Amino acid sequence: MDISKAEKLESQNELPQPQQQGRGTSFLRTCFNGLNALSGEHAFGYKGRAIVSLFMCLELYLVAVEFLILEGDNLDKLFPNTGFRVAGLKIEGRRAFVLLTSLVVLPTTWLKSLGMLAYVSAGGVLASFILVVCIFWVGAVDGVGFHESNVLLNWRGMPTAISMFTFCYCGHSVFPTLCSSMKDRSRFSKVLLVCFITSTINYGSMAVLGYLMYGEHLKSQVTLNLPIKKISTKIAIYTTLINPLTKYAIIIAPITTAIEEKSIFSNSRSLSIIIRTALVISTVIVALTVPFFGYIMAFIGSFLSVTSSILLPCLCYLKTNKTAQKFRFELIIIVTILVAGSFIGVVGTFISVKQIVNHL
Repeated sequence: MDISKAEKLESQNELPQPQQQGRGTSFLRTCFNGLNALSGEHAFGYKGRAIVSLFMCLELYLVAVEFLILEGDNLDKLFPNTGFRVAGLKIEGRRAFVLLTSLVVLPTTWLKSLGMLAYVSAGGVLASFILVVCIFWVGAVDGVGFHESNVLLNWRGMPTAISMFTFCYCGHSVFPTLCSSMKDRSRFSKVLLVCFITSTINYGSMAVLGYLMYGEHLKSQVTLNLPIKKISTKIAIYTTLINPLTKYAIIIAPITTAIEEKSIFSNSRSLSIIIRTALVISTVIVALTVPFFGYIMAFIGSFLSVTSSILLPCLCYLKTNKTAQKFRFELIIIVTILVAGSFIGVVGTFISVKQIVNHL
């Protein structure tokens, strides 16, 4: 795809923004609407575009890996000691479920149009709220209770906690894809506002409930702590399983599109299927090799999400907006965000990588 075609495609994904004399878009709108490869190119040239694309694709790739780990862990809790043999090789436990999940999602990745999946994945929003209700029910009705709030604040765990919370907002990479799939793109900002508000309420509620119920004994996924014999637990796990199945193809779509556009056989349907299948296989290998949901989430949040959702939007805005470089309150806010984001990124990345290496 040449530059003119790429810019035309990207311009379709951008929101209509009111232009002001002598100024571009606002800092808040820049960060809120997210980052894309062309914004990196506009600010720092071809190298900027390459760096932004690399971080966005790597972030999405690891999120897809997380989906497989999530499915494997929760299905193994529902159906323990499950296994099968392939060519004389016995595969059991969560590894078996990771493989089975990949076979289920594989056909969805072959679809060129994800419109149908978009409607199905919308049910994931409802599933998220159902999950919160189920967790609350387990604590309030099924006898677990809310008595584990021994430590109000743990400063040593703050970088990891912030990294994980940042992971929850790492959807910037798919914003252009989502925007281009909307019938009325002028409403995209309102859609984002609703998404961020509901996500914050949902994630915050889940974090508070999980800690009040299990405290320091809380596992990387709260569903793994729940009493398996309770109906509410089964409902919670089943609703947890919905999101990865419906969103896996949407998550890796920007990666496959980028690879196929670089291929000399970009119009070949068979090559497209081979590329997408190979990508799924690679995520399975990573999920089986590094099956640490919480540590990988912390790494994605601290290294990739902080970079692509906090640091790079700030840097791109400063580079392209000369007015923002003047010493004003806006510049102080941006520098504060950059310093705080850099600290969280460095410390959180070091801790998460150390934890992953220690558990290999």
